[in-house]
Formats: sequence, C-alpha cells, structure tokens
Amino acid sequence: MDTLSSAAEIGMGWEQAWRVPAIAPVLRWTVAVCLAMSIMVLVDRVYMGIVIMGVKLLRRRGVKKYKWEAIKGDLEVYQLSIGAACRLSWPLDRIIIQVLDDSTDPAIKELVEVECRSWASKGMNIKHETRENRNGYKAGALKEGMRRSYANNCEYVAIFDADFQPEPDFLWRAIPFLLHNPDLALVQARWKFVNADVCLMTRIQEMSMDYHFEVEQEVGSSAYAFFGFNGTAGVWRISAINEAGGWRDRTTVEDMDLAVRASLKGWKFVYVGDLKVKNELPSTFKTYRDQQHRWFCGSANLFRKVAIDILGNKKASPWKKLYVIYSFFFVRKIVIHILTFIFHCVVLPATVLVPEVEVPAWGSVYIPLAIAILKVIGTPRSLHLLLFWILFETAMSLHRTKATFEGLLETGKKTVMGIPDVMVQTAKFNGDPFPNSLSSGNNL
Repeated sequence: MDTLSSAAEIGMGWEQAWRVPAIAPVLRWTVAVCLAMSIMVLVDRVYMGIVIMGVKLLRRRGVKKYKWEAIKGDLEVYQLSIGAACRLSWPLDRIIIQVLDDSTDPAIKELVEVECRSWASKGMNIKHETRENRNGYKAGALKEGMRRSYANNCEYVAIFDADFQPEPDFLWRAIPFLLHNPDLALVQARWKFVNADVCLMTRIQEMSMDYHFEVEQEVGSSAYAFFGFNGTAGVWRISAINEAGGWRDRTTVEDMDLAVRASLKGWKFVYVGDLKVKNELPSTFKTYRDQQHRWFCGSANLFRKVAIDILGNKKASPWKKLYVIYSFFFVRKIVIHILTFIFHCVVLPATVLVPEVEVPAWGSVYIPLAIAILKVIGTPRSLHLLLFWILFETAMSLHRTKATFEGLLETGKKTVMGIPDVMVQTAKFNGDPFPNSLSSGNNL
C-alpha cells in the first residue's frame, strides 16, 4: 500500500508541478504551429494539383509555350555512361565528349582513360579531363571543364551524371527549344528509373521522384518558367551560365544555385516530360541517406544565401518571388521535413502523456493522409505501398530535419556522392546553321 501511495503522490506531483502548468501550454502552442504548417503544406499540394490538372486538361504544358522545330540536316557504370554519350546522334565534327574524372582511384582513372581512347579510335572527339584536387567537387569539375580552350566556341552544354544513359536522339529533341527560343536557358528532361523494382526502398523512392517530376517540375515550368535544375539530364545555354556567374561551390546543390541565379537574371526554363533519360536510384540505404543529406542540407543553405537577393530582384515578378521563396523553398525544402518529424515523431506521442492537450482528427489524420495521397498518386502502380511510404518518409524525417537545420545554421560538413558525372556540350560555330557540339564527360 505504501508503494502505491508513493506512486500516486509522485504522479500527482508531476501533474501539479509540471504537466498542467508548464508542459501543457508549450505543447498546445507546438500543436497549433504544427497544424498551421500542415495547412501550409496541404494548400501547396492542392494548389499544385489544381495547376497540374489544368495543364493536362487544357493541354497548356510549359513545353507547349516554346517553339520547337526539328533540326534538318553487362558493363561498368562508366562504360554505359560514356557509351551513351558517344552514341548521341549529332554531326561528329560538331560534338565533343568531355569526361570529367574526379576519381581518386588510379585504377578507375586508367579504366576510364582506356574507354575514352577506345571511342577516340572510332572517330569520336572525346576528352578525358582530370584534376589534381577535388576542390569544389562537382561544381569545381564543371567549372574546370568549361575553362578548356576547346570549349570556348560552345553555345550549349548538356550534363549527365555517370549513371545516366541518354537516348541517341536526345540532342535532336532538346536543342531545338534553345535554338528557336532565345529567352530559354535550360531544357530539363525527366529521369527514367531502370532499377525501381530492385527493392522496396527503390519503389518508395520512385513514388517520391515521380511526384517531383510529374507535378513539381511541370507546375514550375508551366506557371513560372522556373524550377530547380536536377543537376543532370539537362541542356544549358552557356551564355546563361556565364551571365548568372558560372558554377559555384558555396553549397552542395550547385545545380539549384545556378538555376536560381539564372532565373533572377530573367532567363526561362522548360521541363520536357516526354524526354526521358535512363538512370538508377540509390539501392543501398547509406547511399540514399547521403544523397538526402546533400539535397536537403544544400537546399536550406541555399535558401539562407539567396532569400534577400530574390526579394530585392527587379526582374522577377511579385508572383514569381512569392512562388520561389514561399512555395519552392520555404514549404517544400524546410517546412515539410520539420513538420513531419516534430509533429508525427514528437508532438503526437507527447499528447499521450499530456491528455490535457488534444489534437483534432482533421489535423492528426485527415490532412496528413490527404498530403500523402496527393504525393504518391503520380505512381498508380505503387498506391498499395502507401503505408510503407508513410512509414519510410516518417523515419527519414529525423535525418532530413537534421540536414535542414545544418543548412540553415551552416553547421556540419558537406556530403558528396562519389559517383561520376558525364557532361556533353554542344557548340555553335560561325555561320553554321547547325549548332556545333562539344561533348564532355565523366566526373568520377
């Protein structure tokens, strides 16, 4: 009896001294903030859903706004990527394949060199470029590649990460947009995942990435002519890169950084959803975790660096500024991850211990479910995996929230994926009706 009495006294003491007067008010405030963030995310998802429905029903995709006319006239990853770049259909005297090799393994460098010599013997103009250091990582490699003397006459540059395999007609389908629309800086293709069925984790990744391309990129392209460059499977106008200040390594998302700066200079982007490039999703958890850290830490850090520049920019319209700052950065790159972790992993479990705080069903069940359904509906074949997607995304929210705060506070270290990049540049020479092409290659 004495033990039960002591336990009851401790429980009453906890309730009177801490739970009711101190913890409950703080928890109520946190619940209110989380509910507000939930509404923000839901509104953003619904808005994009409405836009994408209008785009599909009215057939007003961003790609339709721009003129396009046809221009007349069992291997290792590096072998697949270099081979795919060298098989691009384009006049051989107007294309150079540049392989940007940042590998630290001499054996890999030798294998890449042998592969490049093999293609050179077949008449391909291919350059294998290496560096003495890895300063700037991918941004540094791209910057060095653009400085080569043979790249000076190039007008366009197409970039492919090492596990990307473009189809031979890729340039013929992408370059006409840039050739006939001088205000366009970037043509972004869609990623096509060849290993989506390897495991449950890759299926879940496919669900998220399909939404990113089918909804987020399409909405940005159709409504604002702006979206984040995906870092690969895209063709840039080199003059736009130069005007925007070139490649910078101040964050781990050099691709998004360049896109924001080019957009602030008045350049437009187009996403071509039916132009697809095969690639692979991370199939191990460590690789995926490192990728996610790089993406979300870099995005938050970039937001910190460019928010003031966006607000003060005179070329962008108020609506575009609102979209980039609020929707593109704040809601999608920051709020969503913090909300998922704080609300679902901390606040909701805490309300079990503090019964004085109630969370309405619309906030704890209906809104999160609606957000999840809107996110995965782009992959109908995987709708039966919705529960697994929710559990996986919730589990990853701690890692993403940590990365987000590291980016906002500029703490921690850069996490860079150790995979190669293949870059293909196309160039235009004096008086030639065809864009001459310079191709560049692998960053290992």
